Amino acid sequence: MNKSRGLTSISFSTIALVTVTVLSMILLWQLRGLLVIFMISAVLAATLAPIVDSAEKIRIPRWLAVILAYLLIILIFTGAGLIIGPTVITQIQRLLQKLPTYLDVITNLTQSLIIRFGITEPKALNLIDQWLDLQGLTAWAVRWSQKLIVSSLGVTKGIVGAVFNILLSIILSGYMLAGSTKLIQDFVSLFPSSWEQKIEAQFPFISDRMGRYIQGRLLVSLILGIAISIGLKIIGISEFALGLGVIAGFTNLIPFFGPVFGSIPALIVAIAQGGWTFWWVFLLFVIIQNVETYVLDPLLVGSSVKIQPLYQLLAVLGGVQVIGILGALIVPPWVAGAGVVLENLYLQPKKKLTINN
Repeated sequence: MNKSRGLTSISFSTIALVTVTVLSMILLWQLRGLLVIFMISAVLAATLAPIVDSAEKIRIPRWLAVILAYLLIILIFTGAGLIIGPTVITQIQRLLQKLPTYLDVITNLTQSLIIRFGITEPKALNLIDQWLDLQGLTAWAVRWSQKLIVSSLGVTKGIVGAVFNILLSIILSGYMLAGSTKLIQDFVSLFPSSWEQKIEAQFPFISDRMGRYIQGRLLVSLILGIAISIGLKIIGISEFALGLGVIAGFTNLIPFFGPVFGSIPALIVAIAQGGWTFWWVFLLFVIIQNVETYVLDPLLVGSSVKIQPLYQLLAVLGGVQVIGILGALIVPPWVAGAGVVLENLYLQPKKKLTINN
């Protein structure tokens, strides 16, 4: 009799747990747009936290330190936009105007290679003709990129919605920075008393690791953008050097795949210019990417994140799949933060227990 009651209570509790879990997942999915905004806000707050903490150490009130941090970031971006913005926009516009001509040159070169190699099989020629429709492929790539960007904010409807979500993320991150102590205390109070101290102790480590990831990626991308601009100018592509460097720098924010996407415009221009230009540009990107992979990333990103490259890759792919291109930027720092919790609350205690036994 008692055994049947136990089984009944267990089954009811299990059903209740499963039901609550499923309903919570459905609710989170319905609120995924708000969840993305929260994730962006947390990453922004973690990135700016060192500036705010440094200002607070010199007795500046935290709310004022938050305002000054945002003003500093706005000043930096505004200054950079005023200094290089007009040149970058002009170069990219000129590149887009010349892109059809460059694609025609690449098509003609490819057709010459086909004739030289003596390819005459009809099926092979049809397949090559499809691949040589570079303008069609470019149009498809632009449409796909637009769709991917729009899907990044989930419920975003057009530019107005995107701007609203960005502003909301900035405001929320400001609240997170200004009231971080109270927010953490309120969150920790939801857990049993025996857990409170351990959980509260993790937040500085989580914030530090998330912030260092974004800071590292920004610094690496800035270095690469400058290096590529200088390299392209030396090679002889001075007409688009700054614009191509900015494109490469921005795309490099996306781990693993960004550098490949960023090199494509420069390689298209290099092929169209003929001679040895393509090989010099290709060599430039190979050298810079190797410097990033083996020097800059381990030094500025890997040492702070402490996550295996495979897990970073899975975080990028999962982020793109669920959120869009924005997921490639904001999911890896969250994975890095989760790694802190896993390391401090599970792996280290498990290791100590193993040693003691």
